[in-house]
Amino acid sequence: MSTTPQTNPTVAELIARSNRLGSDPKNTNYAGGNTSAKGTDRDPVTGEDVELLWVKGSGGDLGTLKESGLATLRLDRMRAMVNTYPGVEREDEMVAAFDYTLHGKGGAAPSIDTAMHGLVDAAHVDHLHPDSGIAIATAADGPELTEKIFGDKVVWVPWRRPGFQLGLDIAEIKRANPQAVGCILGGHGITAWGDTSSESEQNSLWIIDTAAKYIEENSKPEPFGAPLDGYGALDEAERRAKAAALMPTIRTIASADRPQVGHFTDDDVVLDFLAHAEHPRLAELGTSCPDHFLRTKVKPLVLDLPADASIEDSVNRLRELHEAYRTDYQAYYDRHAEADSPAIRGADPAIVLVPGVGMFSFGKDKQTARVAGEFYINAINVMRGAEGLSTYAPIDEREKFRIEYWALEEAKLQRMPKPKELATRIALVTGAASGIGKAIAKRLVAEGAVVAIADLNLEKAQETAQELGGPDKAIGIAADVSDETAVRQAINETLLAFGGLDIVVNNAGLSLSKSLLETTEKDWDLQHNVMAKGSFLVSKTAAKVLIEQGLGGDIIYISSKNSVFAGPNNIAYSATKADQAHQVRLLAAELGEHQIRVNGINPDGVVQGSGIFASGWGANRAKTYGIEESELGKFYAQRTILKREVLPENVANAAFALISSDLSHTTGLHVPVDAGVAAAFLR
Repeated sequence: MSTTPQTNPTVAELIARSNRLGSDPKNTNYAGGNTSAKGTDRDPVTGEDVELLWVKGSGGDLGTLKESGLATLRLDRMRAMVNTYPGVEREDEMVAAFDYTLHGKGGAAPSIDTAMHGLVDAAHVDHLHPDSGIAIATAADGPELTEKIFGDKVVWVPWRRPGFQLGLDIAEIKRANPQAVGCILGGHGITAWGDTSSESEQNSLWIIDTAAKYIEENSKPEPFGAPLDGYGALDEAERRAKAAALMPTIRTIASADRPQVGHFTDDDVVLDFLAHAEHPRLAELGTSCPDHFLRTKVKPLVLDLPADASIEDSVNRLRELHEAYRTDYQAYYDRHAEADSPAIRGADPAIVLVPGVGMFSFGKDKQTARVAGEFYINAINVMRGAEGLSTYAPIDEREKFRIEYWALEEAKLQRMPKPKELATRIALVTGAASGIGKAIAKRLVAEGAVVAIADLNLEKAQETAQELGGPDKAIGIAADVSDETAVRQAINETLLAFGGLDIVVNNAGLSLSKSLLETTEKDWDLQHNVMAKGSFLVSKTAAKVLIEQGLGGDIIYISSKNSVFAGPNNIAYSATKADQAHQVRLLAAELGEHQIRVNGINPDGVVQGSGIFASGWGANRAKTYGIEESELGKFYAQRTILKREVLPENVANAAFALISSDLSHTTGLHVPVDAGVAAAFLR
C-alpha cells in the first residue's frame, strides 16, 4: 500500500488553474495576484470532513505555484473573524489572526488578500493584475468604463488598500450582485469567481480579454501623444553601445544608498513610450497597482535629453537628475511619514529611463532587477490603455506611501533571509568554462554573486552558465582575451546583463611545455598574448568601469607557483606567469586610491577538470617527469609538503577568501595554493 499522501482533487485543480493563469503575462505579472479554492478534506484528528480554504500564500508566483505554496485555512474559523473584526483602522491586526485559522501546519504564510478569498461566497476566486484590467482600473472615468464595457456582469470597487475590509467589500458586492462574475478594483486589478475552477478561470479570462478588446477597438491613435523629434530609438547596435557606456554611471545612481544589481532592456514598449510627448507627465505620475510601485518605486528617473545626446552630456545630466530625485523622494517620505513609520529605505531610483536607448532597472539581485523592469513595462501598458480611452489617474501619493511603508510590508522585508556574503556583487571570470575558472564561478554564485562566464568556447561557457542557474545567476559569453575589441565586448555584455562590474578574475590561460631551444617565437607570443597581454587588457578595460562606478572592486589574477618556481621545459609559460604576478603588485599600487583591491593566487598543477592539462600540457609534463599522465595529480601531490593534490575547488576557496570582507584590507597579496612547495615560497 502506498503511503504517499494524495493531492486533494480540489487542490490539484487549483494548482493547474493557477499555473495556466500565471504563465501568461497578459493575465498577471510575476508573483502578482492570487487564486483560491474552497473544498473539503479529512480532518486527521476527528476523521470527519472539514471545510477548507486553499489560497496562494504570501510571496508566491502563480505560474510556478506548487501545493507547498498554498496556505490552508479552516473556513469556519476564517469566516468567524468577521465577528471580532475591530474595523478598518485596525484591520492589519487580522493578518496575525490568520495564524489561528490554519489547518494543521497551514502550509505557506497567508497573504494580505486571504480575506478576499475566504469571505467571498464562491467556491473559486481569482485575483489578478492584468494590464488590460488595470488600465480600466486607473482610468479617470473607470466606473463609467466598467459599466460600459461589462454591463452588470462586472462591478467597480473604489480603491481600498488590500486587507480585511476589501474582502468584506467584495463579499458584499458579490452578495448584492448575483449576476456579477467579478470586479474591477480601482487603481489595482481584477477579481473574478465561479462555482467551479473552470468557471472562475473562464470568468477571469473573459474580463481580461474583453477589456483588452475594448481598448484595442476604442483607443485613440496616439495614447502617448505626438512623436518627439530626436527621441526615437537609436539603431540596435548604437543603443546597446550607449547603454553599456552609461551603465556604470546609472548603477552608481541606483546604488548610492546600497549596492544594486541591474538589468537592461530595449523592449519596443519602452522605446515607444519614451519617443512620445506625454512620457514625462506620465512617468511623473508613477505607477498604481501596489505590485508595480513596490517593485519600481514611486516613480522612475527619466533622462530629459534626446537620443543623440553625447555620453558626457548624458552622464552629467543623469547626475544632476539623481540629486533632484533624491531630494524629491526624501520630501515624499517626509510628507507622509508618521511617528511609527518604518525608516526610509533609500532615495535612489529603481528604474532609469533613457530616450532612444531603453530602461535600466535595479534590485537586490538579478531576478529582482529583471522583474522590476517587467513591472514597469506592465505599467507602460496600463498607461497606454488608460490614456487611450480616458486619462491615466493612478492612486494618489498618500496611498502609495501607505503601501510602500506599510508595517506589514516592513515585517515581510524583515523576514527575508540575511543576504549572502557576495550578494549584489557582479563578477567576470575569464576561462571559466572548465577547471579553475569554472570552480571559481561556481563558488561566487554559491556566495550570492552573479557571474559572466567568459571563454573562447561560447557553447561551453553557456552550458556552464546554465549549470550555475541560468541568466538570473550566470551568463555565458565568448571572449578572446588577447583581442582588445573582444574584451571590451565581453565587459559590455556583462554590464548589460547585470548592470555593472565588481569582481574580475583573470584566469584564462594555456600552456606549452617546451624547452628553451624548442620554444618558438610563435609559442612565446601565444603564451604572452593570452596571459600577460590578456590579463592586462581585461584589467585595463574593467578598471575603467570600476573607477566610473566608484564602488570599489576586486581584481584577482590566477598566476602560478611557476611565477616563482623555476622548473624545466617551461620558459614561455613561467615567464608569462611571472609577468602576471608583477601586474598584481603594480595594479594594487595604482588602483588602491579607487578602493580597488588587486590580489593573486599561485596554484600548483591543478589537473582535475583542467582544460590546459587536457589539451596536451598534462602529457608533456608527464613526459618531462617520466610518469604516466594519469598519475600526474598524485605526482604533484607527493612533491608537496602536505602531500595533497590541489583541486580547482581549493583555488576557488582562496579566490572567495580574497574577495570576502574578511580580507577587506588586503591588496597586493599572492596566496599560494600549492599544498606547500618550498621552492615556491614567497620571500
